[in-house]
Amino acid sequence: MARVRLQKTNFTAGEISPRLLGRGDLRAYANGARRLRNVFIHPTGGLSRRPGLRYVDTARGAGRLVAFEFNTEQVYLMVFTDGYVDVYRDGTWVAEIASPWDGAQVGQLNWTQSADTLLVVHPDVPPKRITRTGAETWTLEDWAFVTEDDRVFQPTYKFAGDDVTLTPSATTGSITLTASADVFVAGHVGTRFRIEKKEVEITAVTDGQNADAEVKEDLASTAATKDWEEQSFSAVRGWPASLCFHQDRLVIGGSRDLPNRLWLSKSADLFNFDLGEGLDDEAIEFAVLSDQVNALRAVFSGRHLQLFTSGAEWMVTGAPLTPQNLQLQRQTRIGSPVDRTVPPRDVDGATLFVPRQGSELREFVFADIEQAYQATDLAMLAQHLVDGAVDQDFDKGNRLFHSAMADGSLATVTVYRAEQVTAWSRQQTDGQFLSVAMVGDQAHVLVARAGGTFVEVFDPAMHVDSGLTGASETAQTVWTGLDHLEGAAVKVVADGSPRADAVVSGGAVTLDEPAGAVQIGLGYTHVIEPLPPALQGGGGGAQGAKVRLVSLTLRLQDSAALFLDLGRGLAQVPFKRFGDGVLDAPPPPFSGDKTIRAFGWRRDGTESLWCIEQDTPLPFNLLSAAAEVGIND
Repeated sequence: MARVRLQKTNFTAGEISPRLLGRGDLRAYANGARRLRNVFIHPTGGLSRRPGLRYVDTARGAGRLVAFEFNTEQVYLMVFTDGYVDVYRDGTWVAEIASPWDGAQVGQLNWTQSADTLLVVHPDVPPKRITRTGAETWTLEDWAFVTEDDRVFQPTYKFAGDDVTLTPSATTGSITLTASADVFVAGHVGTRFRIEKKEVEITAVTDGQNADAEVKEDLASTAATKDWEEQSFSAVRGWPASLCFHQDRLVIGGSRDLPNRLWLSKSADLFNFDLGEGLDDEAIEFAVLSDQVNALRAVFSGRHLQLFTSGAEWMVTGAPLTPQNLQLQRQTRIGSPVDRTVPPRDVDGATLFVPRQGSELREFVFADIEQAYQATDLAMLAQHLVDGAVDQDFDKGNRLFHSAMADGSLATVTVYRAEQVTAWSRQQTDGQFLSVAMVGDQAHVLVARAGGTFVEVFDPAMHVDSGLTGASETAQTVWTGLDHLEGAAVKVVADGSPRADAVVSGGAVTLDEPAGAVQIGLGYTHVIEPLPPALQGGGGGAQGAKVRLVSLTLRLQDSAALFLDLGRGLAQVPFKRFGDGVLDAPPPPFSGDKTIRAFGWRRDGTESLWCIEQDTPLPFNLLSAAAEVGIND
């Protein structure tokens, strides 16, 4: 019998797909794992039981989370739900705003922020601006384009055929417009038309070819003309679909009826879209044209202005961007989802975006050698964890990129580009993750549970989900305030030690013994299961050979409990300083190596040799693992 010592020094490849069980030759195999559930992987290689989720509030229903950062000290969380926006600061509700977006539209929202204003767009709703006017005072109103001398500097477009003419009955006052083909609909009332670059406003519609209008700028003549346009955004033509700020311009990407068109405002004049004479600081407008559909789904300000369309990704260059030097170049042909909006996020200069292919996460990054962008799939080795992301955000402090998936899980990838670390794990809870947003340095999530939809936040001091803490100078057995978990079986940490599970009744739980400080919430289980050993020996390989785990040495740091399965069922591994059995006192953290002997042969080479699985609400940190393995051919 040959013996081999396998040293696993890191988990920087994360959980990898079962389809790679036969690829022991890959570096990702050596640094990967079979299952990593409810753990966060550190860029340095180790991993930890993820923080628990602290309960913040009960939301009105399904929706999405948006961060609003006024300055470093005034950071807010906005919760968009059916007809409302609720605003929170430091975990406290501060305001509600009645909104025009219903529950079905929330998933298609796009937004960007400038100072104290959040601009929000949806192709079926007039664009809005949410403005912070005080610490707890907020307003929501329509955009207002720049108006000068009764002229509105907004984008315009001729939606009719080139040969369709308009004939005004007069050049001033109240007039009648006659079209050579059907042009007008009832919804045109209140919209502006430009006839030979002069504006009129529709006041009434008689039929498809006749409408009344009020002249805003004296017209040139009463002759029929092909030179006319109507405002690009309206109830008839739809509204902006995406937006961002780039080089001191407001960029609008697409609308309902002009999905492939891009508008850039006048420089330093964000709501002025006057094309003027094409001077360097004037507005810019163009269509994204190619041999495929290019409905704009997101516009992003990175190294260049980046366009994410339904069929491809584009780069807009110009230093600075002007009407004369602007260049548009297609970079990759991946495409973005059309049924939902998932905002691209910057990670160390790369833009991570969700492609139309649901089992991917693409990294859009500029390659200096090729002088072009590439779109590498970061989920190639972990496609089983990626299932149609519906929201995403990046925790810069911990280098964790969170993606809320359509199946209700939260896929987390540790990204450290400088060291080529891309490590996936899956977060699961008693419910479904709906949305995620970084507010300051805290990751907030919207979670649908049996008792409702909750706003929660990852809290390093919390070891349970949807949890609350309590403290009392006098030890007590009854703890209240748990109405959101009514009827649920919960985990209890009292005075630093796990207690017996309890059931919430009347918004309260009763402990078996009094405690002065508690942490109560839903339990969750973390799982760390390595890949089957890729052994070389016994004639060149070990596939089909019998394998025996002789011993396992785990290097732990600040860990309070360890439950391990070596093939004979899950059991608690005692630490010397803890004693055996159930922990009934606050355990001191354990750091160091723990060696466990094992017995028994295994014939199936696809089985893992060990597995850590633990729902005890205590810290756990694993740095590395060393296994001594015997092989018998």
